[in-house]
Order: sequence, then structure tokens, then C-alpha cells
Amino acid sequence: MSHSPPQPVPARPVPPLRGRRIVVTRAREQAGELVRALEELGAEVVLAPTIRIEPLADLEPLRRALSGLADYRWTVFTSQNTVHVVLERMSVWGLSANIFSQTRVAAIGPATADALDAGGVRVELVPTGYVAESLVDALALRDALRGARILIPRAATARDALPAGLQALGALVDVIAVYRTVPALGDGADLRQALLAGQLDVVTFTASSIVDHFVTAVGVDAARSGRFGVAAIGPVTADTARRYGMTVQVEPAEYTTAGLVKALVQYYGEGGKGKAET
Repeated sequence: MSHSPPQPVPARPVPPLRGRRIVVTRAREQAGELVRALEELGAEVVLAPTIRIEPLADLEPLRRALSGLADYRWTVFTSQNTVHVVLERMSVWGLSANIFSQTRVAAIGPATADALDAGGVRVELVPTGYVAESLVDALALRDALRGARILIPRAATARDALPAGLQALGALVDVIAVYRTVPALGDGADLRQALLAGQLDVVTFTASSIVDHFVTAVGVDAARSGRFGVAAIGPVTADTARRYGMTVQVEPAEYTTAGLVKALVQYYGEGGKGKAET
């Protein structure tokens, strides 16, 4: 009786980010999607949220704006944070998402649009480029903005590119701050030590405010030490990192969490520029 030789077991593919220690700096309540995606690809994730989101104590201006939504041709959301704060306040005030049927809603990107959709708000416009300038262009193509009232709820500290761009087209823009970002990393001593020791491969940044708080926490010398790679979700965040003297190795073509993960794989995976030497 003959026996067939044992067949070799196919080698399991090596996860492309195996062995990489990747720092996730976004707010803890927002970090889950990025952390899961990186861990599924083999990365060791170091969660070091540099900020937390804090709704402003006085949100009466938001309540007044929501009560008069019919006066606004567009309401524009520029972050998931804004969406979460606005919808949470609406719940407290007993307001339904149906009030947004009185206006047209635009979102700066797909993640913000998804957050609105999950809250029952229909989004009419998402630009192809997920930055303020692209949103201005998309609104101008969709609508004649001269004389149009536009509501922009947003962070207390944010770029003025969106309201300034809309005002330049003749729109009447009401900007209402609904939250602020506050430090969440403490003195950053442990993270600073790990960075300077070269124990971390790459630090990810998903907003300019996160870069600011990161540098404050770990110190400018550590931030610009060059002992770690930098991955920034888009050009605005990347420019902020560069202003502090950091070199940005990873910047995705699509300014989303999925785009950032894909870019990290391309850079650090097999054949990428960041591939470890053997």
C-alpha cells in the first residue's frame, strides 16, 4: 500500500505591519477604528491620546441657530467631533434630526458624513478633496452663494479657510464654536522617553490640534528629533507637523482613516521605503 508524500502547508502571509510600534494620538473616543485596523495588520499600537473633546459650557448660540435653521441655506460640518457634540446637545434639548430638513447639509469628508447619517441627518454634499478649500469649491459649483446664509458649527480653534472662502463668494457666514480640544496626555514624560530612545516606529496625526498638543506634551526637541516616523492624514495636518520641524514620511492620497492605514502599509510593508533592514 503506497502512501502519498505529505503536502507542504502553505506559509501564512506575514501581516504587513508586524513588529511595527505605531502611536495613535487621536482622542480616545475616536481612536477605535484606527487602532483596530492597525492591529489587524500586525502592528503593536501605542495609544497616546493627546487631546480630549470638551463641549463648550455655553451652547446657547447653537440652540438659537438650530431654532432658526430655516434661515440658513446650508449647514456645514467639518468634523465628526462637531457632529457628535451637536447631536448630543439636540438630544438633551429634545430636538429631532428632522430639523435639518429645513436646510441643506454639507460634510467635509466621508467620516463626517457617516456620523451625520448615523444620527439621521441627510447629507447633500461631500467634496472630493476632504479639506476646507475643496468644500468651498464644491459649494460654489453646487449653488450661487452670494447672499446665502451659511451656518458652520465647529471647534473653538480652527482654520478660517472655510468661512473666509465662503465670505469671499458673497455668503453670509455664521460660525458657532461648540467644543474645544484640551490636553489629555499629562506631561508626556513616558512618551517623550520612548520617542527619544527610538522605541516607536511612527506617530500618527489626524488633526493639526493633535500635533499642537503632542508637541506641547513631549517637547519640541523630542518632536523634531527624527527618531520616529510621522504619518499625517492630510496636507493641513502635515504642514502643521513640518512647522514644528518634523519630517512627514507618510501622507495618504485620501484624507481618511482608511487612506492613512493604506499609506502606512505602502510605506512600512514589504518593498516599502520604511521596510526594516534584514
